[in-house]
Amino acid sequence: MSYPTSPARPRSSAARVCTIIAFVLAVLAVLIWPAVFGLLGLILGIAGAMLGDKPLGWYAAGASVVGFLLGIVLTAALMN
Repeated sequence: MSYPTSPARPRSSAARVCTIIAFVLAVLAVLIWPAVFGLLGLILGIAGAMLGDKPLGWYAAGASVVGFLLGIVLTAALMN
């Protein structure tokens, strides 16, 4: 019995861990140090997508960018 092969890479547990950490960093980017946590979340989200967790990895990268922008806006609002 032959199984069809998929061109997509199989999802690994490392990809899922990168994606979950990226989502956590996106939340932290809103609350603390937006530039640091937003950039780290973006990198881990892209890494998770490249390792095989395609949709959630890209969502985590996008959430990190949004968290970065929201954190910058909140910081600017609180400084005034």
